[in-house]
Amino acid sequence: MILRGPRLVVRSMEQPDLARLAGIAAEPEIWQRWGEVSAADLREKLAGLDDVTALVVELDGEVAGLIQYHEETDPDYRHAGVDMFLAGTARGQGYGREALLLVAAHLFEERGHHRLTIDPAADNSRAIAAYAKVGFRPVGRLRRYQRMPDGRWIDGLLMELLAEELVR
Repeated sequence: MILRGPRLVVRSMEQPDLARLAGIAAEPEIWQRWGEVSAADLREKLAGLDDVTALVVELDGEVAGLIQYHEETDPDYRHAGVDMFLAGTARGQGYGREALLLVAAHLFEERGHHRLTIDPAADNSRAIAAYAKVGFRPVGRLRRYQRMPDGRWIDGLLMELLAEELVR
């Protein structure tokens, strides 16, 4: 799969991407949020051994991050959930918003979803602001939702986006 935006490409993850993605995931700001994302973890995603579709965010031909989604296929609860991280050099420039717009449009228009969710850490104001620019709205606080690498439990913020709310 290839999704093209004005400044970046979101595409299927490939074997040569794994080392770069593992390096990005090891950046302190990402590691503090995601914990260890090893090349082995990424190989599992590539092989389809977990329930996510992992995509690469590419800037000028270089791997700059990961965006992934999982799908709930039960027709009575059908929706998709999204998650992402970007290299430090790619943050704060609107690339996350652009990548998320591409994936959201794909999930709505090609995969037939009507609702998306995302669940950043409640204290991750940068991510929350980026997601809000796409149209995601907070719907609730998830208390003691995620265990951090240091063992602490932190709250998450559940956000959702309906197809008609996507801000292009």
